[in-house]
Amino acid sequence: MKTPEHTITLAQPDDPVARTSPLAGASLLILLFVGLLSSGWLIGSGQIAPLPPGLSVTQILDGAITHKIAKSLSKAAFPTTFAKLERGVSWLLLGDTGPRVRSGCPDWLFLADELKVDHLAQRNADAKVQAVIDLKQQLSQRDISLLVVIVPDKSRIAAEQRCALHRPAALEGRIQAWTSKLDVAGVSSLDLTGALTPLGANAFLRTDTHWSESGAKAAAEAITQRLKTLGISATPRRSFNESHAPLAVRPGDLVHLAGIDWLPLKWQPAPEMVAQTSTHELPVASADSPDAEADLFGDADLPNTVLIGTSFSRNSNFAGFLQQALGAPVGNFAKDGGAFSGAANSYLNNPASKETPPKQIIWEIPERDLQSAYIDPIAYRSLR
Repeated sequence: MKTPEHTITLAQPDDPVARTSPLAGASLLILLFVGLLSSGWLIGSGQIAPLPPGLSVTQILDGAITHKIAKSLSKAAFPTTFAKLERGVSWLLLGDTGPRVRSGCPDWLFLADELKVDHLAQRNADAKVQAVIDLKQQLSQRDISLLVVIVPDKSRIAAEQRCALHRPAALEGRIQAWTSKLDVAGVSSLDLTGALTPLGANAFLRTDTHWSESGAKAAAEAITQRLKTLGISATPRRSFNESHAPLAVRPGDLVHLAGIDWLPLKWQPAPEMVAQTSTHELPVASADSPDAEADLFGDADLPNTVLIGTSFSRNSNFAGFLQQALGAPVGNFAKDGGAFSGAANSYLNNPASKETPPKQIIWEIPERDLQSAYIDPIAYRSLR
């Protein structure tokens, strides 16, 4: 018995499709060609940084490298313009804030990194705990104390402003789990959740990832009390006063990260108005200084307390409030975008950390960095 033959007839495009397909194909080719030229220009001009030496499989799988390449390529003029327009249209039509920002209640934005559960969370957290323990031991050999301060996520403290935004239950106990291991190893730590929780949403800025001045001041006071319980005193003793700028719009970094800060203010999430505080050290005559008589080598006027950490330590006058609460100046070596160990490495590799070592280091770490990939190991050799 013969099997009947089946003939497949391909559908022919209608006239409009037939007429426009060459134009669509040409447009695609032009788009690809312009993108190629833009990428080639970035590479040729050296604007794309080379990949770090000794690249590991973990770093590649984590996605940090591809993110770095994509970020470099996005600087080309052609994709930058279209990406900017796409972000604006997506926000205005769909309320979409892009891959790195999440919307909560009206006019409240949150960093997406706070809501991610890393597939290597436990391994990353253990590696960072061990790095802190090792650093503490080396600092102790130089008679330098260490206080690790954890800044809880905005999405944890301002939970009522998340509305429908989901925060994974797996993140609930990560601060306690991390700091408990430090406690066992004898590393002093402070979880700022207790200090910020009473403030609720007022502890953080609506359109920014950082704390408000109220949150920063509460954190500074909590750190001061913790240092007192540890028997640690900051010197030299000084007095400070405050000044306040006029009420003005404070740009939110999450609005910028969402790519919609170029839109008119009325089309953005409601802008935040802040009267920025500045802290000023009052001048002290050397003869009146309580440390003057003991200053044989001219070092008594230098702060014996150093602050390392992230942009939290550089926002909302946190360092200023900390100096006021301590009654002493603080050397602020925090680093914007430093994540877990960026500021620690910058400071420890600074000759000043050897020539004029402090008596204590306050290390501020955001909760979201506790379980992220550990890609910038602390350079211990700089301490020897």
